[in-house]
Amino acid sequence: MAEGPAPSPAATAPAAGEWHASNGLIRPSRYPDGFSHYDYVNPDAPKGGTLRYSTPGTFDSFNPFPVRGTPAAGFAAFGGGIAYDTLLEQSTDEPGVAHALVAEALRYPADISSVTFRIDPKARFQDGLPITAEDVVWSFQTVTQLSPLYANYYRSVTAAEVTGDREVTFRFDQTGNRELPNIMGDLVVLPRHFWEGTDASGKKRDITQPTLEIPVGSGPYRVKSFQPGSVVEWERLPDYWAADKGPRKGRYNYDTIRYTYFRDQSASWEGYKRGGYQDYRLENSAGRWATGYVFPAVTDGRVKKGAFASETGEPMQGFVLNTRREKFADPRTRQAITLAYNFEEMNRSLFYGLYRRTTSYFQGTELASSGLPQGAELALLEPLRDKLPPEVFTTPYALPDYSKPNAERETLRRSFELLTAAGWRRQGSSLVDAQGKPFTIEFLAADPSASRVIDPFANQLRRLGILATTRVVDASQYQALVNNFEFDVITDLFAQSLSPGNEQRDFWSSRAASQPGSRNTPGIRNEAVDALIDKVIFAPDRESLVAATHALDRTLLWNWYVVPQYHNPEIWLSWWDKFGMPEKGPAYQGIDPYSWWVKGEVAVNTPADAAAASEPDPAAPKAPRP
Repeated sequence: MAEGPAPSPAATAPAAGEWHASNGLIRPSRYPDGFSHYDYVNPDAPKGGTLRYSTPGTFDSFNPFPVRGTPAAGFAAFGGGIAYDTLLEQSTDEPGVAHALVAEALRYPADISSVTFRIDPKARFQDGLPITAEDVVWSFQTVTQLSPLYANYYRSVTAAEVTGDREVTFRFDQTGNRELPNIMGDLVVLPRHFWEGTDASGKKRDITQPTLEIPVGSGPYRVKSFQPGSVVEWERLPDYWAADKGPRKGRYNYDTIRYTYFRDQSASWEGYKRGGYQDYRLENSAGRWATGYVFPAVTDGRVKKGAFASETGEPMQGFVLNTRREKFADPRTRQAITLAYNFEEMNRSLFYGLYRRTTSYFQGTELASSGLPQGAELALLEPLRDKLPPEVFTTPYALPDYSKPNAERETLRRSFELLTAAGWRRQGSSLVDAQGKPFTIEFLAADPSASRVIDPFANQLRRLGILATTRVVDASQYQALVNNFEFDVITDLFAQSLSPGNEQRDFWSSRAASQPGSRNTPGIRNEAVDALIDKVIFAPDRESLVAATHALDRTLLWNWYVVPQYHNPEIWLSWWDKFGMPEKGPAYQGIDPYSWWVKGEVAVNTPADAAAASEPDPAAPKAPRP
């Protein structure tokens, strides 16, 4: 990898401005610089015990940064996971706020043309060596070369320079981007000396390749042991350098974190009911939540459950239509497919009426568009009018309500009209293109249980003459196919913050559409979207940001790139009653399992637990009729 520059008196002067240990995008943090701990945590939480997770699929690497390989749980493709620290840490209980971690402070000039971080002199890697400004520069150069996600996130950075003994400055190709200081704080800090060294056999390490050599990190945990592809166990560092810093005090209390891999969600559910494989569960199945929590550990009180509120909004989850494929190129085709999705029937028959339809990429927040564009939003859209669907200006976005009388017949008729207008025609019972080629759609999934949600939609599409099938592959193959955009339709989830910015490029930009591993799974190449992304990124204040996000949301919706599914208005949580918990959780994040501690183990895998484990999974697909 390219070497980072050494400190030099000739370097441009560091950024002007005052040093601060926190930075807020929406409003200043309520915590003062150097705060001791978050309000909600127990700063005296006892250390010890084991936190157990289950995770689907397998793994083959402890290096999460190249596109190749499947990283082990605990590592993160973006951010540090539990292995590495970042310059700043995003707050758990305030939106748009980041606090000092590896960097003890940051500053930037009024025009935000650069940002300078001052490294905490106590910051250490797990082998005891100090974290230096040179490590930060090398980390930036390395991850932006390896990862499309990092490359897009930091594409506005023109230089990363050591500008002092413990200072590093990032210079930007633009001014006025309020988010850039915070997102530079998301930079993971890697040990250059480790990756440029040799392994136990004397072979030079190569950070561009997957590896199962346990790396040196900088975070609170390091890999202790593993069984390739099936188990990875992490141990807490008793001398972790940042244990008493404000964002970390009272958190990361477990001595051991153990991840066990299961072949699919149904097997994971069996393990949870048995006990000893997964200590808490964020439930994502209405069927399980409504009918599945009747196993012995629940009835005798060893497993608790509850619903919690969150202020983060809801992600866009939906069927992604891969517009790189010609059959999805026409927006009328995509709209027809979207209209065919009967959410109301699925919610009634599969989800016990517990879900709500998602109608925005920023659902549940002030950033979600509604009605018709007005004021500042309309002013942003007007110059792009010839690049936008006319409905953006004339029609409030709405999805069909199948609960109304005759809705299904009328909506499918409208779908067929759109398909006909897009050039498809009936040939017998099939829909074909101008050359007589049948319209086929293959849904790609990594878990057999996905068919429970796919099948009702596929049946609706078949009524239109579209041959819809499902292909289930293992987790590693699925990720490889998605990374290379080799699919017709997948289910994807686009989580947003309350302060959107540069990450929108990786979600929706034309550039990201052709970058393997990017989050632009729909393959969006749209000049209007690109222009509106810039309006979001360069919004000078909150009011401008809200208007720009409304315009971007509306444009994405009216181009029908994703068939919106549904969201849960609550956080459904169940847990084995082994944890001590703070009296309240972080309002913004909802729950913070790293602020819990082990108060004592409970009995698991009793004969009754083992018997219950094999009972049917309420979320599993029904067996086909003979």
